[in-house]
Amino acid sequence: MGLNIREIVSRKDLDVAELKGKVVCVDAFNVLYQFLSTIRQADGTPLRDDNGNITSHLSGIFYRNLSLLSEGVKMVYVFDGEPPRLKEKIHEVRGNLRNAAKEKYEKARMGEDLDEMKRYSSQLIRLEDEMIEESKELLQALGICVIQAPSEGEAEASYLSRKEGIYGVVSQDYDSLIFGAPVLIRNLTVSRKKRTPSGYIEVKPEKIILSDFLSELNINQDQLISLAILVGTDYNPKGIPRIGQKKALKIVQEFKTPEKIFESVKDKINELPEKDKFDWEVIFSLLRAPKTKDFDIKFPQIDFEKIKEILVERHQFSEERVNNQIDKLVGLKKTKNQKSLNKWF
Repeated sequence: MGLNIREIVSRKDLDVAELKGKVVCVDAFNVLYQFLSTIRQADGTPLRDDNGNITSHLSGIFYRNLSLLSEGVKMVYVFDGEPPRLKEKIHEVRGNLRNAAKEKYEKARMGEDLDEMKRYSSQLIRLEDEMIEESKELLQALGICVIQAPSEGEAEASYLSRKEGIYGVVSQDYDSLIFGAPVLIRNLTVSRKKRTPSGYIEVKPEKIILSDFLSELNINQDQLISLAILVGTDYNPKGIPRIGQKKALKIVQEFKTPEKIFESVKDKINELPEKDKFDWEVIFSLLRAPKTKDFDIKFPQIDFEKIKEILVERHQFSEERVNNQIDKLVGLKKTKNQKSLNKWF
């Protein structure tokens, strides 16, 4: 679901050309779900091959990442590992939402309402193990580094982004900021146009610089984590009722330290239904020091035959279209090799 702090976050437009030659860590599950929910047919159903296998995520990985590779962006896709037990709450919430969406989708389907079918079908998606493994396979064939996080992918990506040589984290969610990512990049892998009731609007990449964000709000990292817990995280999805983003900001600014912040709302937490109650100290520690691991960032060689085998042979992608895109990759590889060669002359 992701942290909801949209109203208080300051953003800056990002020109993709700024990322040329830079390394970014991609929150893999977040981006793959974006591909699955947005790359769809007119009735909202995902793209499928002749055998009924979903291919929306493979299409997104291939076409949208190729565009970024052409811009000189170097990507490290970080996949989720074993989630903390506390995340069971958000899985339950998501399951309930999925069930509700399924009922609404069936109603829309019976009424042949394509707009409503498309609206609710995106909420039915699941990322299966086979889809995850094949995604990794295609990413590596494209020359993109793949990392398996020990726990939360977003936490690992944020941790790696604090290392020298990595620019920031790519995700649609704001959670990376809680995990301390210096730069969060949004809208990088989504379509450049978004459909709205009034027509299509342009969607521009944007960046959020953590240090600027904290400075503008006059808070520190511990206060940001406290604010997140007040409004609701994946570990306490409901947060505290009647405490929204702006009210939470006032509370953390007034009481300063986590201990005093949560002492001020102790009664409200105690009044929550038993299933929604939470231990703020446990959640705070998970967000402040999540389980992470050091990795050597290594980019594999582009494997053209593997790309064609996955897309064309397994999933019946258009061979002509895939070959056209591969020609671009060949050009990129030649350019890269030529630059390496020029260093010796």
